[in-house]
Amino acid sequence: MEPEGFAYVQATFNNIIVSLTNKQGQVISWASVGKAGFRGSKKNTPYAAQVAANDAAKVAYDAGMRTAEVFVLSIVTGK
Repeated sequence: MEPEGFAYVQATFNNIIVSLTNKQGQVISWASVGKAGFRGSKKNTPYAAQVAANDAAKVAYDAGMRTAEVFVLSIVTGK
């Protein structure tokens, strides 16, 4: 496993999804606030996003990833 990769954070009105990939774009791990057990208005909180990112990062770290370049996409603004 390569020690470097990419982290993609997609934020929408209803969910936040974090995907960690290797340099070739193959998904190593992913998590969402819904998968982490958050429901309703609690899904769009910074704490929920932190929990989802931590869940995905643990799996990627165990697979050998040590650094990641982060990309954030907000469906709300489209940027």
